This record gives sequence, structure tokens and C-alpha cells, in this order.
Amino acid sequence: QVQLAESGGGLVQPGGSLRLSCAGSRSVSTRYVMGWYRQAPGKQRELVAYITPGGITNYVDSVKGRFTISRDNTETTLYLQMNNLEPEDTAIYYCNAKATLSDIRGNSGYWGQGTQVTVSS
Repeated sequence: QVQLAESGGGLVQPGGSLRLSCAGSRSVSTRYVMGWYRQAPGKQRELVAYITPGGITNYVDSVKGRFTISRDNTETTLYLQMNNLEPEDTAIYYCNAKATLSDIRGNSGYWGQGTQVTVSS
């Protein structure tokens, strides 16, 4: 069993930055495919970015060049650095740990409780 807890969300103006953290109850980031997802009001949850145990990263087109996914050397914490934030980035952000990349857009694995990001002037 793995427990994940997100933090770092908040209210930020357009063009601002936030760094989200996802703390795992044990070593996760080199055992699982780790991903950040988000769900905006009235929309389905979408994959934002992921990182594989081997360190391969991938991003949804709308955040490429603005967001960076990374993990720390203790293998327990996942990050999402978000720069140049836009109102369209407003959503609840969730982290996830999956056993397999093949289900990267599915609901499997372990989920955190989410952290709210609001981008507004």
C-alpha cells in the first residue's frame, strides 16, 4: 500500500509560478510510473505529465515548456514546477503512482487527495 499526499497549491496570478509536491509514504518514484493529473470544474481528469522509473518524462501539449516534472533523490517525493501559469491551468491537481505505463490514462494505481491550483487576477 502506498499513500500519497499533495501540497503546494494555491492562488496565483497569471504568469506566476507554483511548485507542487507529492510525498509518498515510502519509496515510490523509482518503483512506479509517477504522474500528475488535473481536473478542472466540469471537465474530465486529464494527464498533465509523467515520469517513468528510468527517468523518461512526457507532458501534455498545453503545458510543454512551462511545467517540469521531477523527483528527489530519496525517491519519496515527486514535484511539478509550474511556470507562466494561465487561467486554463486552474484545476485540482492529483499525483498518482502506477505499476505500468500502459494504463497511464486510466484510474489504476495509488492516488493522492489533490491540491487546488487557481490562476486568477
